[in-house]
Amino acid sequence: MFEFNFIPILILALLIFSLLRAAIKIIPEYERAVIFRLGRVQEAKGPGLFFIIPFIDQIQRVDLRVVTLDVPTQEAITLDNVTVRVNAVCYFRVMDPTAAVVQVTNYLLATQQIAQTTLRSVMGQSELDELLSKRDKINRQLQQIIDEQTEPWGVKVSIVEVKDVELPQSMQRAMARQAEAEREKRAKIISAEGEYQASQQLAAAASIMAEAKGTLQLRYLQTLNAIAAENNSTIVFPLPIELFQGIIDTMGSRSSSPAPGSAPLSEALSGMISAAASGEPLAFASGVTADVAVEVDDQLEEETGAEPGAEDGEDEA
Repeated sequence: MFEFNFIPILILALLIFSLLRAAIKIIPEYERAVIFRLGRVQEAKGPGLFFIIPFIDQIQRVDLRVVTLDVPTQEAITLDNVTVRVNAVCYFRVMDPTAAVVQVTNYLLATQQIAQTTLRSVMGQSELDELLSKRDKINRQLQQIIDEQTEPWGVKVSIVEVKDVELPQSMQRAMARQAEAEREKRAKIISAEGEYQASQQLAAAASIMAEAKGTLQLRYLQTLNAIAAENNSTIVFPLPIELFQGIIDTMGSRSSSPAPGSAPLSEALSGMISAAASGEPLAFASGVTADVAVEVDDQLEEETGAEPGAEDGEDEA
């Protein structure tokens, strides 16, 4: 009886399955497959399903997604002879899968080395103030240089950012002193401007008060009100300011020769008027002689029209 042998059929089926599995390739959206046929590059295929010739074609996958590359810390000397330590980050992606495979052995390592050398070169051509204040300009310069050098490899560098700039301790202390001096300078300028504006306002107020006599009287009354509200021992004589002015006019000759140890009458009364006009407490100083009180009494009698000793007579009655 003839027996059917399934072993050859099973072997043939396994062989066909292996060939189909080797011939069918599926590439995701973010990858491309560079095909080499007998060592010669053909084309980049994908994404999706495609077929190759088993044992003849070879493929190499290339990732097209953006790669984040950390550039290690580099030590460089700036244009103004300051030693700095700088690190950066680089973002790039493969635009031409065939060139990335054929033109360079390892495009990741090559891009990293180019980024390191370019970072040191740009730092050496820049001053410290430019590194700290014009970071965007430095980033654009790094991106342009690295992108030009990696373009033959099919690599597109989109962003290069300087992360940290480390300065020596002595330079940090010097910059701190400079910043403090700058702040003090601005504070003094603001204070001077405030004093200038205040002096202008005071000059304007003095001009207005000089033109309006009632303003001085109002200021005088406000000062008396403020003094009365406080607990002090100052003796204040609330006399009209015009009265003192009349005394000064009539007693000019007598005040020119004051008694020994006393102040001139005009100076004493002028000081009292000035104190009343400026809002200071008005009080008789110890240097004013008794003649001042007599002249004040005489002036009061002239202003009111009362006879001397009238009040004394009324008190006695």
